[in-house]
Amino acid sequence: MKYISFAIPCYNSAEYMERAIESILVAGEDVEIIIVNDGSTDGTRKIAKQYAKKYPSIVKAVDKENGGHGDAVNIGLDHATGCYFKVVDSDDWVDKDSLLQILDAVKSFVQTDTEVDMVISNYVYEKVGAVRKKVIHYRNALPRNEVFHWEDMGHFRLDQYILMHSVLYRTEMLKLCQLKLPKHTFYVDNIYVYYPLPHVRTLYYVDTDFYRYYIGREDQSVNEKVMISRVDQQIYVTKTMIDMYQLNKIANKKLRKYMMNYLAIMMTVSSILCIRSKKPENLEKKKELWKYLKRQDRRVFWKIRYGILGQTMNVPGRSGRKVSSMAYSVARRLIGFN
Repeated sequence: MKYISFAIPCYNSAEYMERAIESILVAGEDVEIIIVNDGSTDGTRKIAKQYAKKYPSIVKAVDKENGGHGDAVNIGLDHATGCYFKVVDSDDWVDKDSLLQILDAVKSFVQTDTEVDMVISNYVYEKVGAVRKKVIHYRNALPRNEVFHWEDMGHFRLDQYILMHSVLYRTEMLKLCQLKLPKHTFYVDNIYVYYPLPHVRTLYYVDTDFYRYYIGREDQSVNEKVMISRVDQQIYVTKTMIDMYQLNKIANKKLRKYMMNYLAIMMTVSSILCIRSKKPENLEKKKELWKYLKRQDRRVFWKIRYGILGQTMNVPGRSGRKVSSMAYSVARRLIGFN
Protein backbone atom coordinates (compact mmCIF):
# COMPACT_ATOMS: atom_id res chain seq x y z
CA MET A 1 0.00 0.00 0.00
CA LYS A 2 1.12 3.53 -0.81
CA TYR A 3 0.15 5.94 1.94
CA ILE A 4 1.23 9.16 0.22
CA SER A 5 1.64 10.01 -3.47
CA PHE A 6 4.14 12.81 -4.04
CA ALA A 7 3.84 14.58 -7.39
CA ILE A 8 6.89 16.54 -8.54
CA PRO A 9 6.08 18.72 -11.58
CA CYS A 10 9.29 19.33 -13.52
CA TYR A 11 10.05 21.72 -16.33
CA ASN A 12 13.76 22.05 -17.13
CA SER A 13 14.52 21.12 -13.54
CA ALA A 14 17.67 19.06 -14.09
CA GLU A 15 19.84 21.35 -11.96
CA TYR A 16 17.88 20.92 -8.74
CA MET A 17 15.17 18.22 -8.97
CA GLU A 18 17.30 15.51 -7.35
CA ARG A 19 17.19 17.26 -3.98
CA ALA A 20 13.39 17.11 -4.01
CA ILE A 21 13.38 13.42 -5.00
CA GLU A 22 16.06 12.36 -2.51
CA SER A 23 14.30 14.09 0.37
CA ILE A 24 11.22 11.90 -0.17
CA LEU A 25 12.98 8.58 -0.84
CA VAL A 26 13.69 8.20 2.90
CA ALA A 27 10.04 7.09 3.28
CA GLY A 28 10.75 4.02 1.16
CA GLU A 29 7.97 1.72 0.00
CA ASP A 30 5.27 3.54 1.96
CA VAL A 31 5.18 6.31 -0.64
CA GLU A 32 5.23 6.80 -4.39
CA ILE A 33 7.00 9.61 -6.19
CA ILE A 34 5.44 10.71 -9.48
CA ILE A 35 7.92 12.79 -11.47
CA VAL A 36 5.97 14.62 -14.16
CA ASN A 37 8.20 15.85 -16.97
CA ASP A 38 6.27 18.78 -18.44
CA GLY A 39 7.90 18.84 -21.88
CA SER A 40 11.38 19.71 -20.63
CA THR A 41 14.21 20.38 -23.07
CA ASP A 42 17.13 19.76 -20.69
CA GLY A 43 18.14 16.61 -18.81
CA THR A 44 14.97 16.38 -16.71
CA ARG A 45 13.56 13.37 -18.56
CA LYS A 46 16.82 11.45 -18.28
CA ILE A 47 17.07 12.02 -14.53
CA ALA A 48 13.44 11.00 -14.01
CA LYS A 49 13.95 7.79 -15.98
CA GLN A 50 17.11 6.97 -13.99
CA TYR A 51 15.23 7.24 -10.70
CA ALA A 52 12.32 5.18 -12.03
CA LYS A 53 14.75 2.46 -13.12
CA LYS A 54 16.62 2.49 -9.80
CA TYR A 55 13.45 2.58 -7.64
CA PRO A 56 10.80 0.90 -9.83
CA SER A 57 8.38 0.25 -6.96
CA ILE A 58 8.58 3.82 -5.66
CA VAL A 59 9.22 6.21 -8.56
CA LYS A 60 7.07 6.75 -11.64
CA ALA A 61 8.40 8.89 -14.50
CA VAL A 62 5.61 10.42 -16.56
CA ASP A 63 6.30 12.34 -19.78
CA LYS A 64 3.83 14.84 -21.21
CA GLU A 65 3.81 17.76 -23.60
CA ASN A 66 4.24 21.15 -22.01
CA GLY A 67 1.06 22.33 -20.31
CA GLY A 68 2.35 24.27 -17.32
CA HIS A 69 2.55 23.59 -13.60
CA GLY A 70 -1.18 23.10 -13.08
CA ASP A 71 -1.47 20.56 -15.87
CA ALA A 72 1.50 18.66 -14.44
CA VAL A 73 -0.31 18.53 -11.07
CA ASN A 74 -3.41 17.20 -12.87
CA ILE A 75 -1.37 14.42 -14.47
CA GLY A 76 0.27 13.61 -11.14
CA LEU A 77 -3.15 13.26 -9.53
CA ASP A 78 -4.34 11.04 -12.39
CA HIS A 79 -1.46 8.65 -11.70
CA ALA A 80 -1.71 8.78 -7.90
CA THR A 81 -2.55 5.55 -6.07
CA GLY A 82 -1.64 6.67 -2.55
CA CYS A 83 -4.19 7.42 0.17
CA TYR A 84 -2.99 11.05 0.32
CA PHE A 85 -1.63 13.40 -2.32
CA LYS A 86 1.12 15.99 -1.94
CA VAL A 87 2.70 18.33 -4.50
CA VAL A 88 6.39 19.14 -4.09
CA ASP A 89 7.79 21.66 -6.55
CA SER A 90 11.02 20.54 -8.17
CA ASP A 91 13.13 23.31 -6.61
CA ASP A 92 11.75 22.66 -3.11
CA TRP A 93 12.22 19.72 -0.76
CA VAL A 94 10.83 18.19 2.43
CA ASP A 95 12.38 17.63 5.84
CA LYS A 96 13.09 13.93 6.24
CA ASP A 97 12.27 13.65 9.96
CA SER A 98 9.02 15.56 9.45
CA LEU A 99 8.13 13.29 6.53
CA LEU A 100 8.34 10.24 8.77
CA GLN A 101 6.25 11.99 11.41
CA ILE A 102 3.51 12.81 8.89
CA LEU A 103 3.71 9.33 7.44
CA ASP A 104 3.05 7.88 10.91
CA ALA A 105 -0.05 10.06 11.24
CA VAL A 106 -1.35 9.01 7.82
CA LYS A 107 -0.74 5.33 8.62
CA SER A 108 -2.78 5.69 11.80
CA PHE A 109 -5.72 7.15 9.82
CA VAL A 110 -5.66 4.28 7.36
CA GLN A 111 -5.17 1.55 9.95
CA THR A 112 -8.02 2.83 12.16
CA ASP A 113 -10.28 3.62 9.19
CA THR A 114 -10.38 7.31 10.19
CA GLU A 115 -11.31 9.53 7.26
CA VAL A 116 -9.26 12.73 7.34
CA ASP A 117 -9.66 14.93 4.26
CA MET A 118 -6.87 17.42 4.86
CA VAL A 119 -3.54 17.16 6.69
CA ILE A 120 -1.77 20.42 7.50
CA SER A 121 1.85 20.99 8.51
CA ASN A 122 4.31 23.89 8.72
CA TYR A 123 6.53 25.20 5.95
CA VAL A 124 9.81 27.11 5.93
CA TYR A 125 10.87 29.93 3.62
CA GLU A 126 14.31 28.83 2.44
CA LYS A 127 15.19 32.29 1.17
CA VAL A 128 18.66 32.76 -0.30
CA GLY A 129 20.73 35.11 1.86
CA ALA A 130 18.29 35.15 4.77
CA VAL A 131 20.04 34.53 8.09
CA ARG A 132 16.79 33.64 9.84
CA LYS A 133 14.49 31.23 8.05
CA LYS A 134 10.85 32.19 8.52
CA VAL A 135 8.62 29.31 9.61
CA ILE A 136 4.89 29.44 8.96
CA HIS A 137 3.12 27.46 11.65
CA TYR A 138 -0.51 27.16 12.74
CA ARG A 139 -0.29 26.30 16.43
CA ASN A 140 -2.27 29.36 17.49
CA ALA A 141 -5.02 28.63 14.94
CA LEU A 142 -5.43 24.84 14.84
CA PRO A 143 -5.68 21.97 17.34
CA ARG A 144 -2.64 19.74 17.26
CA ASN A 145 -2.49 15.98 16.72
CA GLU A 146 -6.24 15.42 16.70
CA VAL A 147 -8.98 15.16 14.11
CA PHE A 148 -10.99 18.38 14.04
CA HIS A 149 -13.56 20.32 11.99
CA TRP A 150 -13.79 23.84 10.57
CA GLU A 151 -15.67 25.13 13.60
CA ASP A 152 -12.69 24.16 15.78
CA MET A 153 -10.37 26.61 14.01
CA GLY A 154 -8.98 29.65 15.77
CA HIS A 155 -7.80 32.95 14.29
CA PHE A 156 -5.42 32.98 11.32
CA ARG A 157 -2.89 35.79 10.96
CA LEU A 158 -2.33 37.20 7.48
CA ASP A 159 0.90 35.22 7.03
CA GLN A 160 -0.67 31.94 8.15
CA TYR A 161 -2.99 31.04 5.32
CA ILE A 162 -2.83 27.44 4.17
CA LEU A 163 -0.83 27.18 0.95
CA MET A 164 0.06 24.26 -1.29
CA HIS A 165 3.25 23.90 0.78
CA SER A 166 1.33 23.15 3.97
CA VAL A 167 -1.36 20.75 2.81
CA LEU A 168 -1.89 17.09 1.96
CA TYR A 169 -5.32 16.18 0.63
CA ARG A 170 -7.00 12.78 0.73
CA THR A 171 -6.54 11.53 -2.83
CA GLU A 172 -10.03 10.14 -3.25
CA MET A 173 -11.57 13.43 -2.10
CA LEU A 174 -9.55 15.38 -4.67
CA LYS A 175 -10.68 13.04 -7.42
CA LEU A 176 -14.32 13.07 -6.31
CA CYS A 177 -14.47 16.88 -6.25
CA GLN A 178 -13.03 16.82 -9.81
CA LEU A 179 -10.18 19.22 -9.21
CA LYS A 180 -8.71 20.35 -12.53
CA LEU A 181 -6.14 23.13 -12.76
CA PRO A 182 -5.91 25.29 -15.89
CA LYS A 183 -3.14 24.74 -18.43
CA HIS A 184 -0.35 27.22 -19.20
CA THR A 185 -1.16 29.33 -16.14
CA PHE A 186 1.03 30.36 -13.24
CA TYR A 187 -0.15 30.78 -9.60
CA VAL A 188 -2.69 27.95 -9.86
CA ASP A 189 -1.46 26.63 -6.51
CA ASN A 190 -4.02 29.01 -5.01
CA ILE A 191 -6.80 27.24 -6.92
CA TYR A 192 -5.39 23.90 -5.80
CA VAL A 193 -5.76 24.87 -2.15
CA TYR A 194 -8.97 26.94 -2.41
CA TYR A 195 -11.26 24.86 -4.61
CA PRO A 196 -11.42 21.68 -2.45
CA LEU A 197 -12.09 23.53 0.85
CA PRO A 198 -15.91 23.14 0.91
CA HIS A 199 -15.43 19.42 0.27
CA VAL A 200 -13.19 19.06 3.34
CA ARG A 201 -15.04 17.71 6.39
CA THR A 202 -12.20 16.63 8.69
CA LEU A 203 -8.72 18.07 9.26
CA TYR A 204 -5.56 17.17 11.16
CA TYR A 205 -2.57 19.38 12.02
CA VAL A 206 0.95 18.03 12.54
CA ASP A 207 3.10 20.76 14.09
CA THR A 208 6.31 19.99 12.25
CA ASP A 209 8.42 22.03 9.79
CA PHE A 210 7.82 19.73 6.84
CA TYR A 211 7.99 21.65 3.56
CA ARG A 212 11.04 23.68 2.50
CA TYR A 213 10.01 26.46 0.13
CA TYR A 214 13.03 27.68 -1.82
CA ILE A 215 13.14 31.34 -2.85
CA GLY A 216 16.06 32.82 -4.72
CA ARG A 217 16.13 32.09 -8.44
CA GLU A 218 15.79 35.14 -10.67
CA ASP A 219 13.40 33.31 -13.01
CA GLN A 220 11.24 31.98 -10.19
CA SER A 221 7.50 32.58 -10.53
CA VAL A 222 7.35 34.36 -7.15
CA ASN A 223 10.15 36.78 -8.01
CA GLU A 224 8.51 40.22 -7.87
CA LYS A 225 9.59 41.32 -11.35
CA VAL A 226 8.36 38.04 -12.79
CA MET A 227 5.05 38.37 -10.94
CA ILE A 228 4.52 41.87 -12.31
CA SER A 229 5.25 40.66 -15.85
CA ARG A 230 2.63 37.93 -15.34
CA VAL A 231 0.01 40.08 -13.63
CA ASP A 232 -2.60 39.03 -16.20
CA GLN A 233 -2.25 35.43 -15.01
CA GLN A 234 -2.50 36.47 -11.38
CA ILE A 235 -5.72 38.35 -12.21
CA TYR A 236 -7.04 35.36 -14.17
CA VAL A 237 -6.48 33.05 -11.19
CA THR A 238 -8.16 35.54 -8.86
CA LYS A 239 -11.19 35.82 -11.15
CA THR A 240 -11.36 32.03 -11.41
CA MET A 241 -11.50 31.83 -7.62
CA ILE A 242 -14.21 34.52 -7.50
CA ASP A 243 -16.32 32.44 -9.89
CA MET A 244 -15.97 29.15 -7.99
CA TYR A 245 -18.39 29.72 -5.16
CA GLN A 246 -21.02 32.09 -3.86
CA LEU A 247 -19.33 32.45 -0.51
CA ASN A 248 -22.45 33.60 1.31
CA LYS A 249 -23.92 30.15 0.60
CA ILE A 250 -21.08 28.35 2.40
CA ALA A 251 -22.92 26.97 5.43
CA ASN A 252 -20.07 26.80 7.92
CA LYS A 253 -19.36 30.29 9.25
CA LYS A 254 -15.67 29.74 10.00
CA LEU A 255 -15.01 28.16 6.62
CA ARG A 256 -16.90 30.99 4.92
CA LYS A 257 -14.83 33.60 6.78
CA TYR A 258 -11.60 31.76 5.98
CA MET A 259 -12.42 31.59 2.26
CA MET A 260 -13.49 35.24 2.25
CA ASN A 261 -10.16 36.28 3.78
CA TYR A 262 -8.28 34.06 1.32
CA LEU A 263 -10.04 35.80 -1.56
CA ALA A 264 -9.22 39.18 0.00
CA ILE A 265 -5.53 38.23 0.01
CA MET A 266 -5.75 37.27 -3.67
CA MET A 267 -7.40 40.60 -4.48
CA THR A 268 -4.62 42.35 -2.56
CA VAL A 269 -1.81 40.54 -4.36
CA SER A 270 -3.33 41.24 -7.78
CA SER A 271 -3.94 44.88 -6.88
CA ILE A 272 -0.48 45.57 -5.49
CA LEU A 273 1.23 44.03 -8.51
CA CYS A 274 -0.79 46.33 -10.75
CA ILE A 275 0.18 49.31 -8.58
CA ARG A 276 3.87 48.46 -8.40
CA SER A 277 4.08 47.97 -12.16
CA LYS A 278 3.39 51.75 -12.47
CA LYS A 279 1.78 51.12 -15.85
CA PRO A 280 -1.50 52.93 -16.59
CA GLU A 281 -2.93 49.86 -18.34
CA ASN A 282 -2.33 47.75 -15.22
CA LEU A 283 -3.98 50.34 -12.98
CA GLU A 284 -7.01 50.02 -15.24
CA LYS A 285 -6.85 46.24 -14.87
CA LYS A 286 -6.89 46.69 -11.10
CA LYS A 287 -10.05 48.81 -11.30
CA GLU A 288 -11.65 46.29 -13.63
CA LEU A 289 -10.84 43.43 -11.22
CA TRP A 290 -12.67 45.15 -8.37
CA LYS A 291 -15.61 45.87 -10.68
CA TYR A 292 -15.61 42.21 -11.68
CA LEU A 293 -15.88 41.11 -8.05
CA LYS A 294 -18.73 43.59 -7.54
CA ARG A 295 -20.61 42.25 -10.57
CA GLN A 296 -20.15 38.63 -9.58
CA ASP A 297 -20.99 38.92 -5.88
CA ARG A 298 -21.96 42.31 -4.50
CA ARG A 299 -22.09 41.17 -0.86
CA VAL A 300 -18.61 39.65 -0.98
CA PHE A 301 -17.35 42.77 -2.76
CA TRP A 302 -18.52 45.07 0.04
CA LYS A 303 -17.01 42.86 2.73
CA ILE A 304 -13.62 42.67 1.00
CA ARG A 305 -13.52 46.20 -0.41
CA TYR A 306 -14.16 47.79 2.96
CA GLY A 307 -12.09 45.38 5.00
CA ILE A 308 -8.57 46.37 6.07
CA LEU A 309 -6.85 44.92 2.98
CA GLY A 310 -9.41 46.28 0.54
CA GLN A 311 -9.20 49.79 1.94
CA THR A 312 -5.40 49.74 1.88
CA MET A 313 -5.37 48.70 -1.78
CA ASN A 314 -7.85 51.36 -2.85
CA VAL A 315 -6.61 54.61 -1.34
CA PRO A 316 -7.14 57.03 -4.25
CA GLY A 317 -4.48 58.93 -6.18
CA ARG A 318 -0.71 58.80 -6.34
CA SER A 319 -0.31 59.17 -2.58
CA GLY A 320 -2.69 56.26 -2.10
CA ARG A 321 -0.60 54.09 -4.36
CA LYS A 322 2.46 54.97 -2.28
CA VAL A 323 0.62 53.88 0.87
CA SER A 324 -0.32 50.60 -0.82
CA SER A 325 3.27 49.97 -1.95
CA MET A 326 4.58 50.74 1.52
CA ALA A 327 2.12 48.28 3.05
CA TYR A 328 3.26 45.67 0.54
CA SER A 329 6.93 46.21 1.42
CA VAL A 330 6.21 45.78 5.11
CA ALA A 331 4.22 42.61 4.46
CA ARG A 332 6.99 41.30 2.24
CA ARG A 333 9.53 41.66 5.06
CA LEU A 334 7.18 40.10 7.60
CA ILE A 335 6.08 37.15 5.49
CA GLY A 336 9.31 36.55 3.56
CA PHE A 337 7.94 35.91 0.06
CA ASN A 338 9.43 37.14 -3.24
